[in-house]
Amino acid sequence: MIFVDNGGHIDAHLNLALEEYVLRHKMASDDLLLFYVNSPAIIIGRNQNTVEEIAADVVAARGIRVVRRVSGGGAVYHDLGNLNFSFMTRDVSGRFNRYDKFNGPVVDVLRELGVPAEIGGRNDILADGRKISGNAQFATSDRMFSHGTLLLDSDLDDVTAALRPKPGKIESKGVKSIRSRVANISDFLSAPITVDELRERILERIFGTRDRTRIPTLTLDEADWRAARELLESKYGTWAWNYGQNPACNVQCARRFPGGEIDVRLDIQQGRIAGLRIFGDFMGRADVRELEARLCGLAYERDVVAGALSAVDPTDYFGNVSREDVLNILCP
Repeated sequence: MIFVDNGGHIDAHLNLALEEYVLRHKMASDDLLLFYVNSPAIIIGRNQNTVEEIAADVVAARGIRVVRRVSGGGAVYHDLGNLNFSFMTRDVSGRFNRYDKFNGPVVDVLRELGVPAEIGGRNDILADGRKISGNAQFATSDRMFSHGTLLLDSDLDDVTAALRPKPGKIESKGVKSIRSRVANISDFLSAPITVDELRERILERIFGTRDRTRIPTLTLDEADWRAARELLESKYGTWAWNYGQNPACNVQCARRFPGGEIDVRLDIQQGRIAGLRIFGDFMGRADVRELEARLCGLAYERDVVAGALSAVDPTDYFGNVSREDVLNILCP
Protein backbone atom coordinates (compact mmCIF):
# COMPACT_ATOMS: atom_id res chain seq x y z
CA MET A 1 0.00 0.00 0.00
CA ILE A 2 1.12 3.56 -0.76
CA PHE A 3 0.15 6.69 1.17
CA VAL A 4 -1.13 9.63 -0.89
CA ASP A 5 -0.28 13.08 0.50
CA ASN A 6 -3.10 15.58 -0.17
CA GLY A 7 -0.93 18.52 0.85
CA GLY A 8 -3.14 19.53 3.78
CA HIS A 9 -5.92 20.95 1.59
CA ILE A 10 -9.28 21.40 3.37
CA ASP A 11 -11.51 22.41 0.43
CA ALA A 12 -14.17 19.69 0.04
CA HIS A 13 -14.60 20.39 -3.68
CA LEU A 14 -10.87 19.94 -4.28
CA ASN A 15 -10.46 16.89 -2.05
CA LEU A 16 -13.27 14.99 -3.74
CA ALA A 17 -11.93 15.95 -7.15
CA LEU A 18 -8.48 14.79 -6.07
CA GLU A 19 -9.86 11.48 -4.83
CA GLU A 20 -11.49 10.69 -8.18
CA TYR A 21 -8.46 11.88 -10.13
CA VAL A 22 -6.07 9.70 -8.12
CA LEU A 23 -8.29 6.64 -8.52
CA ARG A 24 -8.60 7.05 -12.28
CA HIS A 25 -5.10 8.21 -13.15
CA LYS A 26 -2.55 7.39 -10.42
CA MET A 27 -3.36 3.75 -9.61
CA ALA A 28 -0.62 1.27 -10.47
CA SER A 29 -0.35 -2.22 -8.98
CA ASP A 30 -0.24 -1.10 -5.34
CA ASP A 31 -3.22 -0.12 -3.23
CA LEU A 32 -3.41 3.54 -2.20
CA LEU A 33 -4.48 5.26 1.02
CA LEU A 34 -5.63 8.89 0.99
CA PHE A 35 -6.60 10.99 4.02
CA TYR A 36 -8.25 14.40 3.94
CA VAL A 37 -9.98 16.86 6.27
CA ASN A 38 -12.59 19.30 4.99
CA SER A 39 -13.81 22.64 6.24
CA PRO A 40 -17.58 22.54 6.98
CA ALA A 41 -19.38 20.77 4.13
CA ILE A 42 -22.27 18.46 3.43
CA ILE A 43 -21.25 15.61 1.16
CA ILE A 44 -24.24 14.33 -0.80
CA GLY A 45 -24.52 10.74 -2.05
CA ARG A 46 -24.33 10.25 -5.82
CA ASN A 47 -28.04 9.43 -6.23
CA GLN A 48 -29.58 11.81 -3.71
CA ASN A 49 -31.82 14.80 -4.39
CA THR A 50 -29.73 17.55 -2.80
CA VAL A 51 -32.53 20.01 -2.08
CA GLU A 52 -34.40 17.39 -0.07
CA GLU A 53 -31.37 16.39 2.01
CA ILE A 54 -30.17 19.77 3.29
CA ALA A 55 -31.59 22.64 5.31
CA ALA A 56 -30.77 25.32 2.74
CA ASP A 57 -31.21 28.25 5.11
CA VAL A 58 -28.81 26.75 7.66
CA VAL A 59 -26.30 25.86 4.97
CA ALA A 60 -26.33 29.41 3.60
CA ALA A 61 -26.22 31.12 7.00
CA ARG A 62 -23.31 29.03 8.27
CA GLY A 63 -21.29 28.99 5.05
CA ILE A 64 -21.44 25.22 4.73
CA ARG A 65 -20.37 23.93 1.33
CA VAL A 66 -22.44 21.33 -0.52
CA VAL A 67 -20.61 18.79 -2.67
CA ARG A 68 -21.85 15.62 -4.37
CA ARG A 69 -19.57 12.59 -4.31
CA VAL A 70 -19.37 9.77 -6.87
CA SER A 71 -20.25 7.05 -4.35
CA GLY A 72 -23.75 6.13 -3.23
CA GLY A 73 -25.22 6.21 0.24
CA GLY A 74 -26.54 9.07 2.31
CA ALA A 75 -25.51 12.64 3.07
CA VAL A 76 -22.78 13.19 5.66
CA TYR A 77 -21.36 16.24 7.38
CA HIS A 78 -17.65 17.11 7.33
CA ASP A 79 -15.76 19.68 9.36
CA LEU A 80 -12.28 20.12 10.82
CA GLY A 81 -13.09 17.61 13.57
CA ASN A 82 -13.74 14.85 11.05
CA LEU A 83 -11.02 12.68 9.47
CA ASN A 84 -11.80 11.15 6.08
CA PHE A 85 -10.01 8.12 4.64
CA SER A 86 -10.08 6.48 1.22
CA PHE A 87 -8.69 3.01 0.46
CA MET A 88 -8.13 2.50 -3.29
CA THR A 89 -7.51 -0.84 -4.97
CA ARG A 90 -7.63 -2.68 -8.28
CA ASP A 91 -8.91 -5.78 -6.47
CA VAL A 92 -12.65 -5.24 -7.02
CA SER A 93 -14.02 -8.79 -7.17
CA GLY A 94 -15.98 -9.68 -4.05
CA ARG A 95 -15.09 -6.42 -2.31
CA PHE A 96 -17.87 -4.03 -3.32
CA ASN A 97 -20.21 -3.43 -0.36
CA ARG A 98 -17.82 -5.42 1.85
CA TYR A 99 -16.70 -2.73 4.25
CA ASP A 100 -15.05 -5.23 6.57
CA LYS A 101 -12.43 -5.78 3.86
CA PHE A 102 -11.21 -2.20 4.26
CA ASN A 103 -12.15 -0.94 7.71
CA GLY A 104 -10.37 -3.53 9.83
CA PRO A 105 -7.28 -1.38 10.57
CA VAL A 106 -9.48 1.62 11.43
CA VAL A 107 -11.57 -0.42 13.87
CA ASP A 108 -8.41 -1.89 15.41
CA VAL A 109 -6.98 1.58 16.08
CA LEU A 110 -10.23 2.79 17.61
CA ARG A 111 -10.34 -0.22 19.92
CA GLU A 112 -6.73 0.40 20.96
CA LEU A 113 -7.86 3.89 21.96
CA GLY A 114 -10.59 2.40 24.15
CA VAL A 115 -13.48 3.02 21.75
CA PRO A 116 -15.95 0.07 21.60
CA ALA A 117 -15.91 0.18 17.80
CA GLU A 118 -17.58 -2.39 15.56
CA ILE A 119 -18.71 -2.62 11.97
CA GLY A 120 -22.51 -2.44 11.85
CA GLY A 121 -25.52 -1.48 9.78
CA ARG A 122 -25.12 -1.31 6.02
CA ASN A 123 -21.95 0.72 5.99
CA ASP A 124 -21.19 2.18 9.42
CA ILE A 125 -18.71 1.91 12.24
CA LEU A 126 -20.60 2.04 15.53
CA ALA A 127 -19.69 2.61 19.17
CA ASP A 128 -22.29 1.55 21.72
CA GLY A 129 -24.81 1.43 18.88
CA ARG A 130 -24.13 5.01 17.76
CA LYS A 131 -22.61 5.94 14.43
CA ILE A 132 -19.05 7.29 14.52
CA SER A 133 -18.19 6.55 10.89
CA GLY A 134 -20.19 6.36 7.66
CA ASN A 135 -18.74 4.64 4.61
CA ALA A 136 -19.43 4.32 0.90
CA GLN A 137 -17.78 2.84 -2.17
CA PHE A 138 -17.27 3.64 -5.84
CA ALA A 139 -16.07 1.30 -8.58
CA THR A 140 -15.03 1.47 -12.20
CA SER A 141 -14.54 -1.65 -14.32
CA ASP A 142 -11.12 -2.38 -12.83
CA ARG A 143 -10.65 -0.33 -9.66
CA MET A 144 -12.54 0.99 -6.67
CA PHE A 145 -12.28 3.01 -3.50
CA SER A 146 -13.89 2.53 -0.11
CA HIS A 147 -14.02 5.80 1.77
CA GLY A 148 -15.37 6.87 5.11
CA THR A 149 -15.66 9.50 7.79
CA LEU A 150 -14.33 9.41 11.33
CA LEU A 151 -16.28 11.75 13.60
CA LEU A 152 -13.56 12.59 16.08
CA ASP A 153 -14.73 15.93 17.41
CA SER A 154 -17.27 17.30 14.93
CA ASP A 155 -19.91 19.92 15.68
CA LEU A 156 -22.89 17.61 16.04
CA ASP A 157 -25.23 20.56 16.43
CA ASP A 158 -24.30 21.58 12.88
CA VAL A 159 -24.88 18.00 11.75
CA THR A 160 -28.37 18.09 13.20
CA ALA A 161 -29.23 21.54 11.88
CA ALA A 162 -27.83 21.17 8.35
CA LEU A 163 -29.15 17.73 7.39
CA ARG A 164 -32.81 16.82 6.80
CA PRO A 165 -33.22 13.05 7.04
CA LYS A 166 -36.37 11.67 5.48
CA PRO A 167 -39.03 10.29 7.85
CA GLY A 168 -38.68 6.78 6.45
CA LYS A 169 -35.01 6.67 7.34
CA ILE A 170 -35.61 7.86 10.88
CA GLU A 171 -38.39 5.32 11.35
CA SER A 172 -36.25 2.50 9.99
CA LYS A 173 -33.47 3.37 12.45
CA GLY A 174 -35.89 3.31 15.38
CA VAL A 175 -34.67 6.69 16.64
CA LYS A 176 -36.05 10.21 16.70
CA SER A 177 -33.22 12.29 15.28
CA ILE A 178 -29.76 12.41 13.73
CA ARG A 179 -28.37 13.70 17.02
CA SER A 180 -29.51 10.62 18.91
CA ARG A 181 -27.88 8.13 16.54
CA VAL A 182 -24.45 9.73 15.95
CA ALA A 183 -21.57 10.31 18.33
CA ASN A 184 -18.06 11.69 18.35
CA ILE A 185 -15.15 9.35 18.92
CA SER A 186 -13.94 11.84 21.54
CA ASP A 187 -16.96 10.91 23.67
CA PHE A 188 -15.35 7.51 24.27
CA LEU A 189 -11.75 8.61 24.89
CA SER A 190 -10.13 8.93 28.30
CA ALA A 191 -7.78 11.61 26.93
CA PRO A 192 -8.31 13.87 23.90
CA ILE A 193 -6.41 13.39 20.65
CA THR A 194 -6.24 15.48 17.49
CA VAL A 195 -7.30 14.57 13.97
CA ASP A 196 -3.61 14.49 13.02
CA GLU A 197 -2.85 12.06 15.83
CA LEU A 198 -5.70 9.77 14.76
CA ARG A 199 -4.38 9.77 11.19
CA GLU A 200 -0.85 8.95 12.39
CA ARG A 201 -2.12 6.05 14.49
CA ILE A 202 -3.90 4.56 11.48
CA LEU A 203 -0.78 5.00 9.36
CA GLU A 204 1.27 3.28 12.04
CA ARG A 205 -1.20 0.39 12.18
CA ILE A 206 -0.99 -0.12 8.42
CA PHE A 207 2.70 0.61 7.74
CA GLY A 208 4.23 -0.29 11.11
CA THR A 209 5.78 3.15 11.53
CA ARG A 210 5.01 6.86 11.73
CA ASP A 211 8.34 7.75 10.14
CA ARG A 212 7.29 9.25 6.81
CA THR A 213 10.69 8.43 5.29
CA ARG A 214 9.81 4.74 5.75
CA ILE A 215 6.23 4.98 4.46
CA PRO A 216 5.87 4.52 0.68
CA THR A 217 4.35 7.82 -0.45
CA LEU A 218 2.84 9.12 -3.66
CA THR A 219 3.68 12.81 -3.91
CA LEU A 220 1.55 14.64 -6.44
CA ASP A 221 3.24 17.07 -8.81
CA GLU A 222 1.92 20.31 -10.24
CA ALA A 223 0.45 18.54 -13.27
CA ASP A 224 -1.56 16.32 -10.93
CA TRP A 225 -2.88 19.27 -8.97
CA ARG A 226 -3.72 21.12 -12.16
CA ALA A 227 -5.73 18.11 -13.37
CA ALA A 228 -7.54 17.83 -10.02
CA ARG A 229 -8.45 21.52 -10.14
CA GLU A 230 -9.69 21.15 -13.69
CA LEU A 231 -11.97 18.33 -12.49
CA LEU A 232 -13.17 20.66 -9.73
CA GLU A 233 -14.00 23.36 -12.26
CA SER A 234 -15.77 21.03 -14.68
CA LYS A 235 -17.60 18.85 -12.13
CA TYR A 236 -17.27 19.16 -8.36
CA GLY A 237 -17.58 22.93 -8.29
CA THR A 238 -20.62 23.13 -10.56
CA TRP A 239 -24.28 23.62 -9.68
CA ALA A 240 -25.26 20.97 -12.24
CA TRP A 241 -23.26 18.27 -10.43
CA ASN A 242 -23.98 19.28 -6.85
CA TYR A 243 -27.68 20.08 -7.21
CA GLY A 244 -28.83 19.01 -10.67
CA GLN A 245 -32.10 19.58 -12.43
CA ASN A 246 -35.18 17.73 -11.20
CA PRO A 247 -37.63 16.76 -13.95
CA ALA A 248 -41.34 17.46 -13.78
CA CYS A 249 -43.12 14.40 -12.48
CA ASN A 250 -46.67 13.15 -12.15
CA VAL A 251 -45.88 9.78 -10.56
CA GLN A 252 -43.76 9.42 -7.43
CA CYS A 253 -43.13 6.41 -5.22
CA ALA A 254 -40.54 6.01 -2.47
CA ARG A 255 -39.82 2.97 -0.32
CA ARG A 256 -37.04 1.89 2.01
CA PHE A 257 -35.39 -1.52 1.70
CA PRO A 258 -32.42 -3.17 3.44
CA GLY A 259 -30.28 -1.85 0.59
CA GLY A 260 -31.48 1.74 1.10
CA GLU A 261 -34.24 4.07 0.01
CA ILE A 262 -35.38 4.20 -3.64
CA ASP A 263 -37.37 7.28 -4.64
CA VAL A 264 -38.73 7.26 -8.20
CA ARG A 265 -40.05 10.34 -10.05
CA LEU A 266 -41.73 9.69 -13.41
CA ASP A 267 -43.11 12.05 -16.03
CA ILE A 268 -45.73 10.13 -17.99
CA GLN A 269 -46.84 11.68 -21.28
CA GLN A 270 -49.34 9.99 -23.64
CA GLY A 271 -48.83 6.66 -21.92
CA ARG A 272 -45.03 6.68 -22.18
CA ILE A 273 -42.17 7.43 -19.79
CA ALA A 274 -41.09 10.88 -20.94
CA GLY A 275 -38.83 11.56 -17.97
CA LEU A 276 -37.42 9.54 -15.08
CA ARG A 277 -35.16 10.20 -12.13
CA ILE A 278 -34.28 7.71 -9.42
CA PHE A 279 -33.06 9.16 -6.14
CA GLY A 280 -31.99 7.48 -2.92
CA ASP A 281 -29.21 6.47 -0.55
CA PHE A 282 -28.82 2.99 -2.07
CA MET A 283 -25.34 1.70 -2.80
CA GLY A 284 -25.02 0.12 -6.21
CA ARG A 285 -21.92 -0.35 -8.27
CA ALA A 286 -23.44 0.69 -11.61
CA ASP A 287 -24.65 4.20 -12.48
CA VAL A 288 -28.44 4.38 -12.07
CA ARG A 289 -28.55 6.88 -14.96
CA GLU A 290 -27.99 3.89 -17.26
CA LEU A 291 -31.21 2.31 -15.99
CA GLU A 292 -33.10 5.60 -16.35
CA ALA A 293 -31.99 5.82 -19.99
CA ARG A 294 -33.06 2.22 -20.63
CA LEU A 295 -36.59 2.91 -19.35
CA CYS A 296 -37.22 6.35 -20.83
CA GLY A 297 -39.44 6.22 -23.92
CA LEU A 298 -41.07 2.91 -23.01
CA ALA A 299 -44.83 2.47 -22.76
CA TYR A 300 -45.79 2.93 -19.12
CA GLU A 301 -47.23 -0.54 -18.76
CA ARG A 302 -46.20 -3.00 -16.07
CA ASP A 303 -45.42 -5.84 -18.51
CA VAL A 304 -43.29 -3.55 -20.69
CA VAL A 305 -41.32 -2.21 -17.74
CA ALA A 306 -40.93 -5.74 -16.36
CA GLY A 307 -39.52 -6.85 -19.71
CA ALA A 308 -36.92 -4.07 -19.64
CA LEU A 309 -35.94 -4.93 -16.07
CA SER A 310 -35.51 -8.60 -16.96
CA ALA A 311 -32.41 -7.68 -18.96
CA VAL A 312 -30.61 -6.09 -15.98
CA ASP A 313 -29.46 -7.14 -12.53
CA PRO A 314 -31.04 -4.68 -10.07
CA THR A 315 -28.39 -5.38 -7.46
CA ASP A 316 -25.87 -3.69 -9.76
CA TYR A 317 -27.78 -0.44 -9.27
CA PHE A 318 -29.42 -0.73 -5.85
CA GLY A 319 -27.55 -3.30 -3.80
CA ASN A 320 -29.77 -5.64 -1.80
CA VAL A 321 -33.06 -5.00 -3.66
CA SER A 322 -35.01 -7.51 -5.78
CA ARG A 323 -36.25 -7.03 -9.34
CA GLU A 324 -39.84 -7.31 -8.12
CA ASP A 325 -39.24 -4.55 -5.56
CA VAL A 326 -37.92 -2.24 -8.27
CA LEU A 327 -40.87 -3.04 -10.54
CA ASN A 328 -43.34 -2.30 -7.73
CA ILE A 329 -41.79 1.13 -7.20
CA LEU A 330 -41.74 2.00 -10.89
CA CYS A 331 -45.30 0.76 -11.42
CA PRO A 332 -47.02 1.10 -8.04
